[in-house]
Amino acid sequence: QVQLVESGGGLVQAGGSLRLSCVAPGSIFRGNAMGWYRQAPGKQRELVAGVSILSYTNYANSVKDRFTISRDNAKNTIYLQMDSLKPEDTAVYYCNAAIVRPTLSFPNHLGNWGQGTQVTVSS
Repeated sequence: QVQLVESGGGLVQAGGSLRLSCVAPGSIFRGNAMGWYRQAPGKQRELVAGVSILSYTNYANSVKDRFTISRDNAKNTIYLQMDSLKPEDTAVYYCNAAIVRPTLSFPNHLGNWGQGTQVTVSS
């Protein structure tokens, strides 16, 4: 099965930064807006940032002004620059297709989920 591959997570203190990367299969990446999702223990998976094919971006209120999503169409890769991290950002982060406008939302058809990358923010 073709999967998305996330990387870049780790343990960081509150206020610190991390940069996540996700390499996606062309069948998912090309022609789709892409997004970063996260799932904290005991909580539902949520979509926190999205980027359209032409790099229009949208963010959940919880991460707005702290996270920056971008994409490199030549590399089938999206990134998430996370600054001013908070303990409540602790979660496993995943990437997948997304709907970016008018609001962030899950699309009807998602790719196979990857393993995700763990982000842990200590207080």
